[in-house]
Amino acid sequence: MVAIVHPSKLSGSQIAPASKSSMQRACAASLIHVGKTIIHNPGHSNDDLAALDVIQKLGAIVETEKLVNENGNAASIVVHSNGVKPIGPSMNCGESGLGIRMFTPIAALSHELISIEGKGSLVKRPMHFFDEILPLVGVKVKSQKGFLPIEIQGPLVPASITIDGSLSSQFLTGMLMAYAATEKHDVEIKVLDLKSKPYIDLTLAVLNAFGWKVEHTNYESFRFLAHAPLEPVIEYTVEGDWSGAAFLLVAGAIAGPIKLKGLQLNSTQADKKIMEALLSAKANMKQAEDEILIGPSADVSSHNANNNSDNNSNHSNVYSNGLIAFEFDATDCPDLFPPLVALASVCNGVTKIKGVSRLAHKESDRGLTLQTEFAKMGVKIDLLGDEMLIYGGATIQSTTVFSQHDHRIAMACGVAALVANGPIEITEAEAINKSYTDFFKHLQQLGAKVDLD
Repeated sequence: MVAIVHPSKLSGSQIAPASKSSMQRACAASLIHVGKTIIHNPGHSNDDLAALDVIQKLGAIVETEKLVNENGNAASIVVHSNGVKPIGPSMNCGESGLGIRMFTPIAALSHELISIEGKGSLVKRPMHFFDEILPLVGVKVKSQKGFLPIEIQGPLVPASITIDGSLSSQFLTGMLMAYAATEKHDVEIKVLDLKSKPYIDLTLAVLNAFGWKVEHTNYESFRFLAHAPLEPVIEYTVEGDWSGAAFLLVAGAIAGPIKLKGLQLNSTQADKKIMEALLSAKANMKQAEDEILIGPSADVSSHNANNNSDNNSNHSNVYSNGLIAFEFDATDCPDLFPPLVALASVCNGVTKIKGVSRLAHKESDRGLTLQTEFAKMGVKIDLLGDEMLIYGGATIQSTTVFSQHDHRIAMACGVAALVANGPIEITEAEAINKSYTDFFKHLQQLGAKVDLD
C-alpha cells in the first residue's frame, strides 16, 4: 500500500487504539487461566491477531462477541481454556517480538514437541536467550544458532535461575507468565541489567488482575506468592495504547489541536513518557480524567476558531508553533523514538535522545532507518554512540519515503508529513497493520488529507 499524506490542519477528537502490549499479555493470561476469560476492548492489529491464533494453537477456544464498539470492532472476546494443550506441532507468532518471547516459555509448559515460528523481520531477531535459559528449567531446545525456527519440548519445571535482562524485558515476561501458571512458589528469578522496567510493571499488573501474586525486589529478584484460587470467570479490559497514541499526540502538538480519549493517565505502559517529552517541547497540553487536549505551544484555545476552515491546506505558521528542542532518555521506552523524531523535526534547536542501543533489533534497525528516511525529508540526524541528535526547525520537504516494513517508521513519516511543504508518499505503508491498523483512517477522521492506494 502507498499512503500519500498531505500537509493538513487537524482538529476534533479521536479514541486511542487498544494497547497491543496489554492485549497480548491478556491473551497469554487467558490461556494459562483455567476457566473463562472475557477480554473487553480487544485489539485487532496483526500482533493481536497473531496472539489470538497462538493461544488457539495452544488449546484455547476463542469466541468473538457480536457487539461492536464505536470503531466497528468487536467489543469483547471470550476465551475458554483448560491450560496449555497444543492442538498441533507448531505455532506462528507472525512478526511479534513480544509474542515469540512471551509464548515460547508458555508453550514449553506442555510435554509436546512444538516448532516456534515467525515471519518477516522476526526471523532475523536474536533468540539466543532460549538456548541458554530453557534447558535450565527442563526444556529441550533446538534453534538455528539462536534464530527461528525453534523446536522446544517441555514440560518446563520452574527453578531458581538468573537471567540477563539487557536485550529485552520480553523474555522475562514470558518466564514470569510460565512460572505463574505452574503455581510453584519456592523459586526465584534473578535478573541482571533489566531494561524497559515499565513493561514488566504491565506484565505484573496483568498477572495480578487475574489473581496471581508476584513480587519483586528492585526488579532484580522476582518471587511467586501463594494466592486465593483464581476465579472461574475473569473479566479484563485492554487499555488504550500509549505507543500508538504517541503518534496522535505528536500530530496534535504540531498540527492540532486535537482531543485524545481512551488513555489511562495512571497506566504502567512505558510509552506514557511521551507526555514528558511533549511538555519539555512546550506543547500546549491539558489533561482531564478521560481526555487529553494537545496542540502547538501557542494557546490551544486560539486555534479553535480555525477548526472548521481550510483543514487540508498547508499552513504557513508551522514553525512559529513555539515548540523547542528537548532532551529525553528513551532507554526504557525505545518504541518512542519514531514519534519523538517526528516531534523533534519541527522543534527549533537540536534535540538529544538517549537509548539508541535499544533500536538495533526492532522491525528495522530503527536508528539507521530514522536517519535515512528523515534525511529524505530534509531532517538531519546524527547517531553518536547511544545518543541521537535531531536538528529541528528546517522545513519538512515533500518527497517519497520507504517504511522499511516497520510500522513505527511509516507512522512517524506520516505525522511529519502533516507540516511538510507538500505531500509525502510512504511506500509499503501497510506496515502499520502490525500495531495500529486504523492509523491513517484516524488521521483522516481528524481532518488530514490522506490518499491510500
